[in-house]
Amino acid sequence: MPDDVTAWLAGRAIPLGRLEPLKDVLDGVTLVGLGESTHGSAEFFSLRWRLTEFLIKELGFTMLAIEASAAAARAVDAYVTGGTGDPREALAGLGFWTLNTAEMLTVIERLREHNRTAARPVRFTGVDPQHPGAALRALRACLGEDAAELLDPLDGLVHTTPRPRWEPLDRQAEADARRLEEYVAAHGPAEAREHARIVRQFADMASRPYRHADPLRTLGVARDRHMAENVNLLMAEPGAKIALWAHNGHIMKGRYSGGTVPSMGLHLARDHGAAYYALGATFGKGVFRAHRMRFGRMVRRRRPARFRVPLAGAPRVVEARLAAAHPGDHVIDLRGGERPESVAGWLAATSHMRAFGAAAGRLTAKFAFMPTVPAEQYDGLAFLQQVTASTPLDR
Repeated sequence: MPDDVTAWLAGRAIPLGRLEPLKDVLDGVTLVGLGESTHGSAEFFSLRWRLTEFLIKELGFTMLAIEASAAAARAVDAYVTGGTGDPREALAGLGFWTLNTAEMLTVIERLREHNRTAARPVRFTGVDPQHPGAALRALRACLGEDAAELLDPLDGLVHTTPRPRWEPLDRQAEADARRLEEYVAAHGPAEAREHARIVRQFADMASRPYRHADPLRTLGVARDRHMAENVNLLMAEPGAKIALWAHNGHIMKGRYSGGTVPSMGLHLARDHGAAYYALGATFGKGVFRAHRMRFGRMVRRRRPARFRVPLAGAPRVVEARLAAAHPGDHVIDLRGGERPESVAGWLAATSHMRAFGAAAGRLTAKFAFMPTVPAEQYDGLAFLQQVTASTPLDR
């Protein structure tokens, strides 16, 4: 694709082995969203760790926040900051098969190793309200029998897992969780407030359907809003600088699901302005893991299936442009610099970009793209030429 757009991208490509130019790119940035276009590819873990390590060592970032259970992530944080425990058990406790991998285990081991000699340990935290069991157990330990009447009605949340085509809980669960949160605010110890907030957030999510005639009443809208709320609370800590790992659909500064769901990144961009930098990450070709979709339903088996997709060559596919711009893995900043009219037009126009969540269609995966307006949704893009499937730990 020898045209102005490809030439402009090529001139701004930063190879992953030489990230020093990112110091200038990220000057004044305190929150970096690091995306992924699949949950099940090994190289996205290593890519994001490489970038996170750079943020920690070169720019003084203090926290790794991730699209994972906010309640269960405390066990991982205890481990990476020098505590005892089984890291495999802590990863499994996060509740997401996408993170229960050898690649994620390597990340937390490297973070623990960094913290052995760090003047300020880098913390690990989750931002997703899902899987609130650890928060409910902590509340019982903090509050004792005095709050049993408030906690008992919420026990069912421990085994609740929202999924497509499910019946949402009665809104009474959300009302019960709000009563608990109000009680904790008035009578509970300070340490219990975070747990109560997570429980209330999850009860709100679990009381909503996946789809609704009014898109703003869906589970997805609540989830991204709550994740953004949790990130903002972390950002309020003195000196906080956060690397935030989540799917491209969550870190981007736009709306997904047909333009109906305001993403976590959209909330964060509104709250933090230029201090938030959304770096989408994608790939040219390769393999990823995901559950199969069949007739619109997710087919849940013990292990997700493997999907192989080829390099797409259409000019309106973002990955094709990035592959043509640079022969290796790289990062491209979309924020600054002069741009010809043709480049500005491409950045502002609707292109297409790979996007796979926890499920994919066996026959449609190689053709699956989401509409993307690069300059509106991302501040930068990271590109991997090829990916392989992530490695499950439950072998």
